Amino acid sequence: MRIDSIEIVRVAMPLIYPFRTAFGDDETIESVLVKLSFGKIYGWGEAAPWKYPAYSPECARTQFVIARDFIAPLLLGQEVSSGEQLQKRLSGIRGNCFAKAAFDLAWWDLHAKQLGQPLWKVIGGKNPTVDVGADFGVMESIELLLRTIQSAIQQGYKRIKLKYRPGWDLDMIAAVGKAFPNAVVHIDCNSAYTLGDLEMFKELDRYDLAMIEQPLGHDDLIDHAALQANIKTPICLDESITSADKARKAIQIKACRWINIKPGRTGGITNALAIHNLCQEAGIPCWIGGMLESAVGASHCVALASLPNIRYPSDIFPTERFYRRDLADPPMRFSAPSQFTASAGPGIGAEPRAEMIESCALESAVLD
Repeated sequence: MRIDSIEIVRVAMPLIYPFRTAFGDDETIESVLVKLSFGKIYGWGEAAPWKYPAYSPECARTQFVIARDFIAPLLLGQEVSSGEQLQKRLSGIRGNCFAKAAFDLAWWDLHAKQLGQPLWKVIGGKNPTVDVGADFGVMESIELLLRTIQSAIQQGYKRIKLKYRPGWDLDMIAAVGKAFPNAVVHIDCNSAYTLGDLEMFKELDRYDLAMIEQPLGHDDLIDHAALQANIKTPICLDESITSADKARKAIQIKACRWINIKPGRTGGITNALAIHNLCQEAGIPCWIGGMLESAVGASHCVALASLPNIRYPSDIFPTERFYRRDLADPPMRFSAPSQFTASAGPGIGAEPRAEMIESCALESAVLD
């Protein structure tokens, strides 16, 4: 199909309350939205690297510029017949996975609409209904955290993910383990530690966690392999897995036993599928991560979560969990407790609301 026009928008979506991680506290989520049009058909993609280059070296401001000035000119007016062809056209641009992802996601939405099929079916999903988990950042007190976890368990969530950082660590996990001995719990360190913290990680083996997500450096594999060899708890790599090649190397050196696939971090659905298939062949189970995107990005994540090697409840959230109003329509709503069902219509089944784009937009560009 020929890419006839491209629209790019950087938005800031206000959160109901700050999201606290090892990276810091965020009161808004910044993302880059891309619309690709072919005749009267169009597709939307979204990547949310956030405001600051903390989760990755990228941020929404830089990714908007890369998208507008470098990626869009490579695609405008060109025939793009596959995700692999799109990625090949962008291969001369190093890094900038989030900007590439916004275009790749938009292409897949457009492609599925052209075929008249739901995206989850187009990419080989097995079931449109997917399980998701409950995630909790750093809170004001352990008592508040315990009450919140209790509520999540009562609502039917099948697993609990806890942000973990210095000062919110072993005492917090000990309290959670005592209060909820039968709950499926894992922690997300967001690269806050080093091998110098080995004894602390050995202490965590006592708590039978489902996994420890990204304990060490954001681009590290070697130290993770050393850590995994010294602890029983499975390591899950997140930030370190930016490509299928990085996933291959991680598996080869036994740096992890799980992989979290985020389409924004990996450059889009095309690369996410490659990672998923590689992991499936190697016997490494996966799950899908999100970046608090609007329903546009989250709907892409739901489609990916339908794939056969997704073996753990994913990080996809109902709109009301973080936002008073979703940027896109329809908003993210559970089809059953702790489950989403992918749209049965063509594509992802969601697109931005014009009035919300207008109120949240920081900058935009149209190329045709």
